[in-house]
Amino acid sequence: MDDGPQEVIMALATRPLGRRHIGWFASLSVAALLVAACGSAGTSVKQSALGVAEVAQATVVATTPPSVAATASTTLVSSGSAALALQAQMVSVIKQLGPSIVVIETSTGLGSGVVYDNKGDIVTNAHVVGTSTTFKVTLANGKIYSGTLVGSYTADDIAVVHVDAPNLTPATFGDSSKLSVGDFVMAMGNPLGLQSSVTEGIVSAVGRQVSEPAGNALPDAIQTSAAINPGNSGGALVDLSGNVVGIPTLEATDQGSAAAGIGFAISSNRAKLIADQLIAGGKVTNSGRAYLGVEMRDGTNGPVIVALTAGGPAGKAGVQVGDVVQSIDGTVTPDTSTLGEVVASHKPGDSVQVKVQHQDGTDATITVTLGQLPG
Repeated sequence: MDDGPQEVIMALATRPLGRRHIGWFASLSVAALLVAACGSAGTSVKQSALGVAEVAQATVVATTPPSVAATASTTLVSSGSAALALQAQMVSVIKQLGPSIVVIETSTGLGSGVVYDNKGDIVTNAHVVGTSTTFKVTLANGKIYSGTLVGSYTADDIAVVHVDAPNLTPATFGDSSKLSVGDFVMAMGNPLGLQSSVTEGIVSAVGRQVSEPAGNALPDAIQTSAAINPGNSGGALVDLSGNVVGIPTLEATDQGSAAAGIGFAISSNRAKLIADQLIAGGKVTNSGRAYLGVEMRDGTNGPVIVALTAGGPAGKAGVQVGDVVQSIDGTVTPDTSTLGEVVASHKPGDSVQVKVQHQDGTDATITVTLGQLPG
């Protein structure tokens, strides 16, 4: 059972040091599309919109009642006003959240972070901090401070860094469970090292199960069309009320190339659950995540069990080292990423049917009661 080919379908949105690429970034394109024909300032928008309405009225006046032409004029003016209102709201949110977004640098790369409280705690991704325990933290005002690691939880890719800095501006973390597909959101961070950059999009899906290159599965990810580039990791996905609803973490890739318009953020509710525990005690004691208690590698016929956690759920149920996991509760598990996602979709205490093939070629279906993933 040799290692088979493995395809990484997600890329972490960190940026290595020593390379910078400057390009065009997404702007307020939704608003721009709506007002492109109307100009960019309030007065010119009104004048241009009225001009279009006048042409429409002149065209239809011989055959259409004046009320129809008036309706067309009102619609055009209303569209322009709505677009400008949306633009103004976006600008307001960016000004509100801007001071809460920081740059976090290690010896090997950089990412983003979000000021979590006025005590100096900053939430970021675990893969941004890596194995480092000290950091260079640059605030939005350009001031630089030394940061230290409070705690890191790789299973959910969340970490907390602390700085001793005065007058910090904490962000407001919202309730991500209230998000709906189609909600406008913005990704704020430091893509490619360009500090305080913003991209916009919508919520494309909620509750996604996605796997990171390290093999851990994120159980409650938000899919967004807002561009997430290297350096965005650990920043903020914000809604139009100015609430942080997610932590940008991954960009999707297709055969090694970035898949435009597909990015993922850890939900704010998940981030808060983990961050609060890290701040309180430096570790996670209540992950709320299901746990099988195995170490695996990808084999030619599926995930191969290479080690069992002593006293873990799988070992107690009768799973053996060398077993190939074929399915869980009828869901085929062709690789370790899929298996991780299936387990992540369950809760601690759930009983699942694990179908395995033993090393002697015989098949067995074993009932496993899932435990809780430790911190």
